[in-house]
Amino acid sequence: MEYSHSDAELIQQPIGYWSWAAFKAVVDRTRAALAGIGVTQPQWWVLAQVARADTVRIRAEVSRLLRNYLDTGPESMEAEIDTTIALGWINEDAEGRLSLTTDGRAFYDRAAAVQDELRAERHAGISDEEYVVTLKVLQRFIRNTGGQAWHH
Repeated sequence: MEYSHSDAELIQQPIGYWSWAAFKAVVDRTRAALAGIGVTQPQWWVLAQVARADTVRIRAEVSRLLRNYLDTGPESMEAEIDTTIALGWINEDAEGRLSLTTDGRAFYDRAAAVQDELRAERHAGISDEEYVVTLKVLQRFIRNTGGQAWHH
């Protein structure tokens, strides 16, 4: 790969710009790929939380967990949960327990395969060690600037 600047010049480059540019590239690519199969990224998050849960998840728990993802907000997450139900991917019982439908399981598997392909694409030429170092450095930037972040 040809980099934008020499190592000496990269030292002077702003992390704010490059972290934003990486964020934008990854999120735009992810959302476009998911849209190609008919799902939004927040709907994917809902499906993944329900599909991967060790125990049954209730609506309030899923909404609370996901509302801070990319500043989505509680109203948006409630609407996205409603959409996954309306699409027939998730059922909700009277106590708010969420479960995948048969169609939801099939769609989740399809979307998970897309996510696996996207991960492979993003990680091409990047070792696991480089990836871990990158995330640790980004977490230090967050801490050093007084921010907080946690991804489940």
